[in-house]
Amino acid sequence: MITRKLPITLGVVMIVLLIVLIVGWVFLSVFGAITQQRSAPFYWTVLSVGTVLYILLLVGVSLYLALSVKAINLNRRQSNFIASVTHELKSPIASMKLYLQTLNRHQMPPEQQADFHRSMLEDVERLDHLVDQVLDAGRVETAPEPADFENIPLHDVLLDCAETICLRYRVDRQVVRTQLEPCLVRARRGDLDMIFRNLIDNAVKYAGSPPEVEVRLTRSDNNRAIVCVEDNGRGIPPAMRRKVFGRFVRLGKELQRDRPGTGLGLYIVRTLVGRMRGKVRALDRPQGEGTVFEVELPAVRETQA
Repeated sequence: MITRKLPITLGVVMIVLLIVLIVGWVFLSVFGAITQQRSAPFYWTVLSVGTVLYILLLVGVSLYLALSVKAINLNRRQSNFIASVTHELKSPIASMKLYLQTLNRHQMPPEQQADFHRSMLEDVERLDHLVDQVLDAGRVETAPEPADFENIPLHDVLLDCAETICLRYRVDRQVVRTQLEPCLVRARRGDLDMIFRNLIDNAVKYAGSPPEVEVRLTRSDNNRAIVCVEDNGRGIPPAMRRKVFGRFVRLGKELQRDRPGTGLGLYIVRTLVGRMRGKVRALDRPQGEGTVFEVELPAVRETQA
């Protein structure tokens, strides 16, 4: 709410400053013309006040321009999000409608009916995933209660997330290789699931052919849990590696993408990791094309486990 009102407040303040400047300079000119000689203390006082107001006006214009550019970018991302969600909703619905109409009008062999049912189930799962992601984006805005936190085995969470994503995309479990050290973190299980489901989902979705995804968990000397999710996809341009964590941000043009998505996954990851006093960043793959998402979280000391 404050962010929405700021441009309006700033605009009103700049208008008031401009009016004060105009009145002040007119008054100064009239005063000088009447007296035919300017009183030095009064003249320099008005000149100083006018200069300060002029500087404030310039600062206000700069801030207003920055806020306007930010609003334009947000509107563009929201338009992309609406186009993406519309496509994500219509595609599976149209597909299920076609399958149901075909089953209703034609007598199909049992094998083909089983294929149709399997395809419709995939469409339902796709819709369910979309709804979950939109709901997750809304939930991350709510701060959790301290009582909700517990010591969670992070290695178990990563294994469960890898299994879930492999089942979702119907790929062999060996596609997501894991190298995990036992490690505890203090968090909510649901938050950890959202973070690493999104990262592993992106890794599998954008991986190359054949897909290669690796998830590594290590514990640093300063008692931090380091998780790296690596894929062999096309990678992320350096200029976009910070921007991709923004809300509704996706690479490329919405209608030209060949992968489904809403632009909310990495925003959810960044928000939750930051809430846990952790860090997340996108890096180049050490060898070959691809991306590495590195998440750093505070680990539970062994004496506290």
